[in-house]
Amino acid sequence: MLRPFTTKLAATGKAPLRQAIAFQRQVHSSATRLQSNDETPVSPPASEETKKTLPQKASHIVRSILHGSEQVRQETKYTLSKVLARGKYVHELATHNVKPGCMEEYKAVVGELYPLIVRNLSPGVKLVGSWETDIGELDTAVHIWEYKGYPALSTAYSTYRSDPEYQRLHRKMLALLQSRKSQIMLEFQFWPTHPPASKGGLYELRSYMLKSGTLLEWEQNWRIGVECRKHHEVPMGAWFSQLGDLNQVHHLWQYPDLQVRKEVRESAWSENGWPETVLNTVPLIQKMSSRIMLPMSFSSLK
Repeated sequence: MLRPFTTKLAATGKAPLRQAIAFQRQVHSSATRLQSNDETPVSPPASEETKKTLPQKASHIVRSILHGSEQVRQETKYTLSKVLARGKYVHELATHNVKPGCMEEYKAVVGELYPLIVRNLSPGVKLVGSWETDIGELDTAVHIWEYKGYPALSTAYSTYRSDPEYQRLHRKMLALLQSRKSQIMLEFQFWPTHPPASKGGLYELRSYMLKSGTLLEWEQNWRIGVECRKHHEVPMGAWFSQLGDLNQVHHLWQYPDLQVRKEVRESAWSENGWPETVLNTVPLIQKMSSRIMLPMSFSSLK
């Protein structure tokens, strides 16, 4: 008689892939032992539906671990870009790793280059903000651009390549860099980018690399979470990646100083819904980072 067995796999997808594979092997191994044991009482023939049940369950577990639940995948197929995003703007996150000792010279060059872009070169482009990292990956500058859709982004890129003054300043900037990276993002529908403001203090950019297939679940939980946080602070922006590093989400916050940041984050735990947001979203994360940034003099958010 085949004795029942159980294998625990977390519904959230936290169980490793090897457990699902072991489960599938155990199914086939048990079936083989049952057929080869002459002394084992023979049960009535199983129906075709019963025969398919265990292998199908194992395959479903493997697919869920790799790609998320079937329900979320079906919803994601139709909603990621159309429902999650506001659809009004396209944003670009540009990260520049500056040569050590060259940050002041770099800020002088981009302080001339970036206002030129906004004033003269690209009417469909706005500079959301420019910052220097103060805690985190040092000697790094972060810039967030806003375009009126992909046509404005393409027009801007084309203009940059043909404008002599842009090219002159751009070459000066490149000489001061070790590396640079660009990422195209869309803003979450429930979290629009903050308009230009002079708040002072510091900014925090929190970046999350999510497991594949979990962005919709992240958005559904953070709809609740951001409402909890609004009682204590003003969210500055949130985006999910479309080109470049994928499965990535960024949240931008502003604080007067680090002590206020500490107090605000602690007070959020008293809000109904915030502990649940953290509990539900932590299992979705593969990797996360935080950087404390100081705005540059020409930044729209400062």
